[in-house]
Amino acid sequence: MKQTLLNAFCGVAAALLLGGCSGINALLKSGQPELIYSEAMKNFERGKWQRASTLFEGVQHYYAGTSREDSISFYNAYCKYKDRDYETASTLLDDFRRKFGRSAFIEDAEGMYALCFFYLAPGPSRDQTMTTQAIMAINEFMARYPHSSRIEEFKEINANLNERLHEKAYLNAYTYYKIGRYRSAIVALKNALRKYPSSSHREEIMFLIVDAGYRYASNSIASKQTDRYLDMLDSYLSFKEEFPNSSHIKELDRMAQHARDYLDRNNKDDNDNNI
Repeated sequence: MKQTLLNAFCGVAAALLLGGCSGINALLKSGQPELIYSEAMKNFERGKWQRASTLFEGVQHYYAGTSREDSISFYNAYCKYKDRDYETASTLLDDFRRKFGRSAFIEDAEGMYALCFFYLAPGPSRDQTMTTQAIMAINEFMARYPHSSRIEEFKEINANLNERLHEKAYLNAYTYYKIGRYRSAIVALKNALRKYPSSSHREEIMFLIVDAGYRYASNSIASKQTDRYLDMLDSYLSFKEEFPNSSHIKELDRMAQHARDYLDRNNKDDNDNNI
């Protein structure tokens, strides 16, 4: 009977404390950790992430060093994650995995930690530092939990993130091409191809290497043209061997013929001068 009355009192007290605008603050100042924790869990289960997080943060110090410490830390980080505050969530989850390596929540925590970087990673037109960090975290998770139920999901995410890097390398190189810096474009395009040989832009990159090589040679001084046309023709032959049915073939054939005509004329002139 006494316990029933006590439970009823606690329920009424909680309702009164949370009824007004300052209800959460009043509850946090109540000095009743069990009541605060109970309300935090109720809000957590209802998906009221901000309210739950505020209560978990307010009750944490009461349970420091107890068996409940790791669960409160995890639930708080989870609230931030669900509320899409990925920067804060990643910090809290990193602290959690360092401090509670043997917790029952550790696999979930490390999975969410990796996903935070995935959600923070920008599109390919922007700096990809966060994308690289996300790939590292995703790969670390897959290596640590190879039998996780989320492996296939994480493999797809990893492929998505790598494609962003491929796209970024391509866009950077294409920028040089677009503004007419053909030598820099050739270097950047070849680096992109070397670093990401399986890029979905492989055909376009190889085409641009030939095209940029042709333009670079055509705009060069006479003493440099022969070597640069020869380099361009090497790239052309590599492209034609790999993509014989490409829609770019006719255009590249025209460039290659122009390069060969130049080399033939130049060779004839050299022979005439040697007679």
